[in-house]
Order: sequence, then C-alpha cells, then structure tokens
Amino acid sequence: MRTLIVDDHEGFRSAARALLERAGHDVIGEADDGESALTEYLRFTPELVVLDLQLPDIDGFAVAVALSRVAEPPAVVLVTARRVQSDLTRAAAAPVRGLLRKDEFTPEALALLLRGTDA
Repeated sequence: MRTLIVDDHEGFRSAARALLERAGHDVIGEADDGESALTEYLRFTPELVVLDLQLPDIDGFAVAVALSRVAEPPAVVLVTARRVQSDLTRAAAAPVRGLLRKDEFTPEALALLLRGTDA
C-alpha cells in the first residue's frame, strides 16, 4: 500500500517507516506539518495517510477533512501520543479509518483498522 507518514517528530516518522516497510508498505513520502501533508498528497497520491493529530500548523482533523474532499481520497489513520476522550469522539465523527496511540502503532493494529472499515 502506497503510504504517506505525517508527523512533526522525525523519530516517530522514522520508526513508523521502518515498521511499515517491513510489513510490505511502500512508504512514498513523509511530511512534518499539515500544509506539507497536503502538498505531498498531491505529489504522490498515496492510498494511505498515517496522520498525527497534533501538527504545528493545521491539526490532523482539518487535514483529514481536506483529504476527504479530493477526487480519490486516501484511507486516513490518525495517530496521537495522548489518550483523550475528546480525540476519540472527534475521530469517530471524522473521515478517518480510526485512531491509534503512537505507543500502540503496529502494522497489525493498522491492518485491523483498515480491514474493519472495509468489511
């Protein structure tokens, strides 16, 4: 699956890239803020965007909404370092496949979210 990773922490991007590539994903790009995410989406048109909730410019929910409006929207999975009920509530109503805590981010957890909404 062609994948774009969006996170302002280089360490998380690097770790996520390694995990996903070992699981067979084609990580085609990375971005460190919301504007770059939208630019990189247009450049690469990934099938999946792994998207941090807290970015330095635009929050992940706003980026997810923008991505949902493109002609062929990618699957979007939000990631966060925090566990806040309001994030879970917003994610349930957002145009995303789901929300994963960064410390629980694995290819298996990601696959479950992607499969869960296609069933």
